[in-house]
Amino acid sequence: MSTEPEYRPGLEDVPAAKSAVSFLDGKKARLEYRGIPVEVLAKESCFEEVAWLLIKGDLPTQKQLAEFDHDLRHRRAIHYRLKDLVKCLPADGHPMDALHATVAALGMFYPCKTVSDPAKNWDATLRLVAAMPTVVTAFARARRGEEILEPRADLDHSANFYYMLTGKEPTPATRKVLDACLILHAEHTMNASTFTARVTGSTLANPYHVVGAAIGSLAGPLHGGANEEVLHQLAEIGSVENVKPWLDAKRAADPKFKVMGLGHRVYKVKDGRATVVQEVAEQAFAETSRPKTYEIALELEKYCEGIYGPKGIYPNVDFYSGVVYQSLGIPVDVFTPIFAIARVAGWLAHWHEQLVGNRIFRPEQISTGKHDVKYVPLAERP
Repeated sequence: MSTEPEYRPGLEDVPAAKSAVSFLDGKKARLEYRGIPVEVLAKESCFEEVAWLLIKGDLPTQKQLAEFDHDLRHRRAIHYRLKDLVKCLPADGHPMDALHATVAALGMFYPCKTVSDPAKNWDATLRLVAAMPTVVTAFARARRGEEILEPRADLDHSANFYYMLTGKEPTPATRKVLDACLILHAEHTMNASTFTARVTGSTLANPYHVVGAAIGSLAGPLHGGANEEVLHQLAEIGSVENVKPWLDAKRAADPKFKVMGLGHRVYKVKDGRATVVQEVAEQAFAETSRPKTYEIALELEKYCEGIYGPKGIYPNVDFYSGVVYQSLGIPVDVFTPIFAIARVAGWLAHWHEQLVGNRIFRPEQISTGKHDVKYVPLAERP
């Protein structure tokens, strides 16, 4: 009998850590943050409270939330030299690359050289949550030749982000839908970027390196970049009437064609987060009207259900979140940075958890290479 360990590509169904941060049941579309259903948090809570919940483990008291909110608001501003760095980045670069670079630089301006000091760890945690919206909006505006706006301490996390990006205060409905989207994206168990964060954290790297590594993982089109791809897909379809002809043609050309925003490694039913996004989006659309891309997405979901539903492939949160962001006037390539602005709470929660009883990740591999290969001196090679 072979003693070789079983190999599972992508570590599918292989536990990589024990965690109390969140829980996911993909068969029932149930996602909980510290035991609380995410749809309840999206409707009843705010991002600041959810960030505390994830990182600290319990809902904050009124005093704790007030102090946490105050500390975040007073760490939003970034060093003027960091702004200069942002202005020097290529205007045609992707905002995720800018975020990756500036988070690394943020750690140089506000260093946390060792993870053995709880006070410095907490300060870095606060700064990363607070300042990431600032660096995202700084690049988004600088690349268009617009003034980088200073954060406003009189606005909450979501409203301030929208203001720094657009120069306008959001309406209550816009603030609510954006806040709900941040909550829904804040944590999702052992996904690729969170696993990256924990692996990096296990080396006792500082939190800026941890978050920077996670951002790099999130940037891929199979992870955070999916919401951008959904918008490109809907634009290619062009109209509700073209949904069926478009998909039929794609499947005829490639029977294994994948519709972006459909399917998930864990979910075998429709992602509950997608349903919540639709609910809060309808409230925002009531102020204006349903965008055409949303109508196309609804028709695409309807047509895909009969084709992919029997295979357990349904919309995930990315299928609708990009449509919502676009309706708020947010540039398509800023969608994934928004994902990072939200998910930093989950990354940091897992980082703090990893530090407790830490053991560096060092998995094994199954070698498929050659053995005992003879070295041939360069002069004797053809």
